[in-house]
Amino acid sequence: MERISIYQLFTITVFFQLGTSVIFGFATSAGRDAWLANLFSCALGILLILIYIVLMKMNPGLTVVEWFPEQLGKWIGMPIAWLYPLLFIYTAGRILSDVKFIIPDTLLPNSISWLVIPPFLFVVVYGVASGIEVIARLTEYLLPMILMIIIVEVILLFFSDVLNIDYIFPVIGQGWGKIWTAVWPTGITQTFAETLTLAMIWPLVKETEKVMKVTIIATIVTGITIALFSLMQVLVFGEDTLERSMYPVYILMQQIEIADFLYNLDAIVSLIMILTAFAKLTLYFYAAVRSMQLLLKLNSTRLLILLVAIIIYTMGMTMSENLNKHIYVGIHIFPLHLWVPLLIVLPFLLLIVTVIRRKFGKVSSK
Repeated sequence: MERISIYQLFTITVFFQLGTSVIFGFATSAGRDAWLANLFSCALGILLILIYIVLMKMNPGLTVVEWFPEQLGKWIGMPIAWLYPLLFIYTAGRILSDVKFIIPDTLLPNSISWLVIPPFLFVVVYGVASGIEVIARLTEYLLPMILMIIIVEVILLFFSDVLNIDYIFPVIGQGWGKIWTAVWPTGITQTFAETLTLAMIWPLVKETEKVMKVTIIATIVTGITIALFSLMQVLVFGEDTLERSMYPVYILMQQIEIADFLYNLDAIVSLIMILTAFAKLTLYFYAAVRSMQLLLKLNSTRLLILLVAIIIYTMGMTMSENLNKHIYVGIHIFPLHLWVPLLIVLPFLLLIVTVIRRKFGKVSSK
């Protein structure tokens, strides 16, 4: 059986949580308080992650799709469990659709998406076929480099004379209502509640007793990173421009210009955007394949990988006609109607059932 280290779990978690969240800036609807919305979302997200980890400890050695049959029985638990590979596949399709728009708009302007996406997906398929250890090693090598680039670019922004501290005031000037609309449901579900997907690999960690500590630390790192980007965006663009930006991080780094020789760093940011999307897509793909393998009790995953790749490619290339519609669904429809029931409601209900079964099980055993 494949195993990953605690540090690899940390890098996987940060990569997964950054994903496309850092690209589109889903809290921009909070305006100048977007950074506060991100921090608040992170705090509530940690509470959700604690629920997931408690469920993991109550179901030792089992993945998320095995929790439900274990606690609810075959007839109720199995249909619910099958909702998760379907969710993983659909979300992977959405991420591929993100990449379909990102690459022609940033890294390779005017490129044809149906020519660019197949090689990208092929690398993802290769990663999934190679196994979680290979995926973990990749994130282990790439994360320090990406975090260093992010830190350097934030420092360069400070020296580019583009920050305006007045843009951030008044803090909470429009009340908590506007912040809460960014927090619920998108802010909580996007990035943080999605961490439930990683419950598919938690049993593969060598030191499972440290999963809680490492996952929480990784979540804090991610939350601070996303909030820092949001704060920089507010200080550079102001509220009005920020709320209209499609790729706020990409546009933000275009503002770096020092001494007329250090500029045009947006290509590096484009590469980071693609790498984080690649990591998140690979992990969703892996979770979909592994969950189906466990539910179907299969020894080989080759046919599953091929089948899932075809489905993800078809969905990614056809689900959205344009970026505006794609982002609208991702913010206003998808989180409320899919993520909230599957990532918040069902795990919470499962926790209640598990606690009750444990309590009454102990009582009856006495």
